[in-house]
Amino acid sequence: MSHKRSRQSFSSSAPFQQHGRLTAVLGPTNTGKTHFAIERMLGHRSGMIGLPLRLLAREVFDKIVRLKGQADCALITGEERIIPPFPRYFVCTVEAMPVDIPVAFLAVDEIQLATDLERGHVFTDRLLHARGEEETMWLGALTMKGAITRVAPATHFITRPRFSDLAYTGPKKLSRLPRRSAIVAFSVEDVYGLAETVRSQRGGAAVVLGALSPRTRNAQVALYQSGEVDFLIATDAIGMGINMDVDHVAFAARDKFDGVTVRPLKPEEIGQIAGRAGRFMNDGTFGVTGDTDPFDAELVAQIENHRYDPVKVLQWRNSDLDFSSLDALLFSLDTLPPARGLIKARPVSDHWTLQSLSRDDDIRDVIRAPAAVRLLWQACQLPDFRKLTPDEHTKLVGQIFQHLMSPEGVLPEDWLARQIARLDVVDGEVDTLSARLAQIRTWTYAAHRQGWTRDPAHWQAVTRAVEDRLSDALHERLTQRFIDRRTALLMRHLRDEEQLALVLDDSGAVSLGSEHVGKLDGFRFAPDPRAEGIHGRTLRAAALKGLEGEIAARARALAAATDDAIHLSEHAQLWWSGAVVAKLAPGPHKLTPTVELIADDLLKGELRESVQARLETWVAAHIAHVLDPLTALRDAAESKTLSDGTTLPGPARGLAFQLAENLGQLERENSALPLDLRTAAHALRPFGVRVGRRSIFLPRLIKPAPSALAALLWAVHARLTHIPPPPQPGLTSFALDADNGSEAGDAFLAAAFYRRLGTRAVRLDILERIESVLVEAAQLSKNAADTMTVLVSLLGCAKEDVTAIAAALGWRQIMRVQKGAEPSEPIPVWQRARPHGRGRKGSSARQAVPDSPFARLAELI
Repeated sequence: MSHKRSRQSFSSSAPFQQHGRLTAVLGPTNTGKTHFAIERMLGHRSGMIGLPLRLLAREVFDKIVRLKGQADCALITGEERIIPPFPRYFVCTVEAMPVDIPVAFLAVDEIQLATDLERGHVFTDRLLHARGEEETMWLGALTMKGAITRVAPATHFITRPRFSDLAYTGPKKLSRLPRRSAIVAFSVEDVYGLAETVRSQRGGAAVVLGALSPRTRNAQVALYQSGEVDFLIATDAIGMGINMDVDHVAFAARDKFDGVTVRPLKPEEIGQIAGRAGRFMNDGTFGVTGDTDPFDAELVAQIENHRYDPVKVLQWRNSDLDFSSLDALLFSLDTLPPARGLIKARPVSDHWTLQSLSRDDDIRDVIRAPAAVRLLWQACQLPDFRKLTPDEHTKLVGQIFQHLMSPEGVLPEDWLARQIARLDVVDGEVDTLSARLAQIRTWTYAAHRQGWTRDPAHWQAVTRAVEDRLSDALHERLTQRFIDRRTALLMRHLRDEEQLALVLDDSGAVSLGSEHVGKLDGFRFAPDPRAEGIHGRTLRAAALKGLEGEIAARARALAAATDDAIHLSEHAQLWWSGAVVAKLAPGPHKLTPTVELIADDLLKGELRESVQARLETWVAAHIAHVLDPLTALRDAAESKTLSDGTTLPGPARGLAFQLAENLGQLERENSALPLDLRTAAHALRPFGVRVGRRSIFLPRLIKPAPSALAALLWAVHARLTHIPPPPQPGLTSFALDADNGSEAGDAFLAAAFYRRLGTRAVRLDILERIESVLVEAAQLSKNAADTMTVLVSLLGCAKEDVTAIAAALGWRQIMRVQKGAEPSEPIPVWQRARPHGRGRKGSSARQAVPDSPFARLAELI
């Protein structure tokens, strides 16, 4: 009896006509059901198997081709048809099964999808009507046993136990998930977001989405299966028979969009996905990750024991359609189920596209015969690969139908070529390539529809080539975006406890195989900055594992290094062999900073102590050598007796302590100086101490190296985060910028033996000479213009700047007649300005009586 007659008999109340043995192989995941069905099919003279996913169909097809050869096997999906002249075995998606072709064996996998709101009616139709002449087999969950018994009482049931145990391990952070984990989300955005996170924390992940082409999906799975990455980020597509070596399944969400609303996952759906953990005899685990709420004890028990509520109703849509008119077709699609246990399916893409087009007058005008109605229904069954809007999809279907109803009767070749050409571009990022790949699937589907193109083989080859190019480009972008090969490679070596074959070149660059992973800078490993998001601690641990010997050798070399091999930079860093190995930090005294090593943890024990001791010795010797006058003065202040057996007097010792504390310089007016300063200064003369008009200092330190080091030591002790550069050597004065004008800037300048006067800094020895020149000029009433020439030469700046500096020192120019000079015209001379309110000797001036002659004299003065 024909397939059509069997459906008619069902619709007229008879269940169905049987064609051979009916078998249902039921059980949880990892029971070998699909493998069992393939073996049974290949034992028959011919067979057909319907699978839930195009990806899975391609996988099974490739397997059968390897076993039986290409001539015996056909692949039929919505977007792909490989049909040799006389195939014996057909591998199909359930929707694309050519059930009118007689075969000895027929199987439908994942039959429990008969409850799915979107596709369930197709699986129900295959359960009711698709038959093999000798054997029909349904594969699925145990929950289907009652439903199958109701529609096919003669079915022989085979229950297969799971090969391995499945256990719940609770919540885990992404960074703590075990290797060989699959992380499940339910949107493309979530999958990509998780993949980005796993890349940054664990080196990378492969991604599997139902929307990927088989070529891209297989390439991604190969990355995971090969061990190049240890993590797989996927949608629930992995729950449908795609076999991979997954040890743990982590749910990053518990809700999914089912085409109408976002709803919680059903226990059996969770079990179907979680069951992908464990392969053959290997046990598996499942849990949650991220912000997902943990599973409660009752749900865990259901999943671990594979016990779910039985299926009560199956989705059903009439498949005995009436094509006599458009209205008749719509009416037949709305037919109610013929038996209990079946529920009318909600309208899905093809149905609501037909409803929309039926309201289009232009469409109705061209439908004049049943063949046109049938053709419109075929066009409406074009899947909405693009997932734009229902209106956009309806518009495209209407356009295709209008072309098919034109006098040519096929899609115009120039129009089809333009649609394909605009998609044949491999530039762009993941989202762009994914969108193009989704669109080319539309034209791949069209090229495989019988009668839609004038040269089907040509257009199938064209669309396949474009899809392959886009698939390869998408795989490459996914790999670039979601896999950091450096981290993945290093983590794989760590995982396998292999000896890292690291290569270290003369510049310190570290490579593992062909991958540059970073640089060994002194005793510190710096990961390659180009590897964005790398988990730094993991990368350092991996690289250092292979650098232990090199670090030990460097430590021994530094411990034995000569003084001239070590250098102190103006940023307080200690350099050795072209690398920073330590930095100075505040110590108990400005002259005794501490040394902080810059090294990874592998520099430890005696080697670390020897490096620390060598650098501390060098720093102490360097300070003692460069600041010799100052360290000698400090030692004298701290010693009870000098080398000649004498002792410093108390006032001299106090002054020496102050000078050592201030790194060799003191301002006279701001310091607590001893009362008998002349005696103290005389005692310190052998140490080179000079008592000037403005400052007390050690002139021998006013050289580039000592002054720079003194300023650096002050900055280290003051804990400056940014140490300014020292004044340029040889400058007697220089203009100050905004930074130098701060309080910290003034103190830094003082440590370098400069004083701020207005907008310029003046060196201490020059400051004393300026003061002497001005005093002498004032005493001799020299012409200020002549004195200005000397001052400009000393300061190296403009006259305006000299005037401002003199003013800051308390000097001004006045007009005065020189004694005995001819003619007796006044000339400018320098005069010290008295501070406001101070008398001739610094005592407070008395207030003059307002009406007295002294008050009048004060006004004249």
